[in-house]
Amino acid sequence: MPALSSLHLDIENRVQSIRENRPDWLCSKGCDHCCHHLAEIPTLSAAEWHLLAQGLATLSPQQLQSISQRMAALAEQATRPFVCPLLDQASGACPVYAQRPVACRTYGFYVQRDLGLYCHDIESLVAKGELAEVVWGNHDSIDQRLRGLGESRPLTEWFTTWEQVSR
Repeated sequence: MPALSSLHLDIENRVQSIRENRPDWLCSKGCDHCCHHLAEIPTLSAAEWHLLAQGLATLSPQQLQSISQRMAALAEQATRPFVCPLLDQASGACPVYAQRPVACRTYGFYVQRDLGLYCHDIESLVAKGELAEVVWGNHDSIDQRLRGLGESRPLTEWFTTWEQVSR
């Protein structure tokens, strides 16, 4: 099994376990809060990008044009938070959900406290005692596995290069 597929499976198993044990967990279909509040432009490994590019290749020209415009704006944006340029804001859904990067798969289930990369809505509920005994996964272990999946670049750089080659 390729390394990225193995990582996806491990993440999905942890997410599924959390959802089974915590039906009140915030991260579920319809929640796009994290997509609207990115702390940084996502960085993807080469393996993640190749998978994401496969998903992008299935989108309509209109969808790609809209994503392209949002990518260009994001590349120039200096203030935070960032909004994911892949998010279809009208529906609140990701058009490449099946091919989404690891950062999207782990958000809300794994944490990088030193970088402030975790769901503050969940943390607030934990602090209030509404999500007792929550144990988030350590994102450092995920990052270590990602380092073995090829060079990493910001999403905007991968997209610009892909767009230039695709034309």
